[in-house]
Amino acid sequence: MILAGELSSGAKLNEASLAEMLGISRGPVREAFRALEESGLVRQEKNCGVFVRQISLEEADEIYEIREELEQLVGRKLAATITPQQLKELRALLYKMDKMVAKENVGGYYLLNLEFHDLLVSQTGNKKLLATYRRLVNELNLYRRNTLEQHGTLPVSTREHHEIIDQIAFGNVDAAGKIMRQHVIDSRHRMHRVQAGMNPDSP
Repeated sequence: MILAGELSSGAKLNEASLAEMLGISRGPVREAFRALEESGLVRQEKNCGVFVRQISLEEADEIYEIREELEQLVGRKLAATITPQQLKELRALLYKMDKMVAKENVGGYYLLNLEFHDLLVSQTGNKKLLATYRRLVNELNLYRRNTLEQHGTLPVSTREHHEIIDQIAFGNVDAAGKIMRQHVIDSRHRMHRVQAGMNPDSP
């Protein structure tokens, strides 16, 4: 619900209401809150409750800076180790994302975009890298969704994804690393344009 935007940044989460809505007891909801806090999606305030996390633009910038290096590492590792089956899985996801672009379905594309990047990192086989990446992405999720909602962003995003997979498939280690790093840099620039009220495709 948080990743889909149904629970907005800063929203207070009510344990009893969520338990009733999901048809479960309050215990599992309490456990979920703890897990969500560990993953960076919520924060718990003593005597106040649980809230969907809000991050500042400055914190988002810091996260993007770390992601640039992580994504470059992912691109380089996959270009050297990718298997035909892994490429098949990635291209299948890209096909689904292309269909969402054609339908201008931002919500559907957003969730597939998260799945696509998560799959890229998981295919490296580095569990520590995957855990670090997921924490960072969770903290950025609302900023990234707002960026994708801007007109003209989806075709740009999916074109970049195709270029990434092409370089990985070619086994071009340097190019794959550079293009994945640039993809994050471009996403960061689009975020700033959105925050400034500009068209994310403007130079």
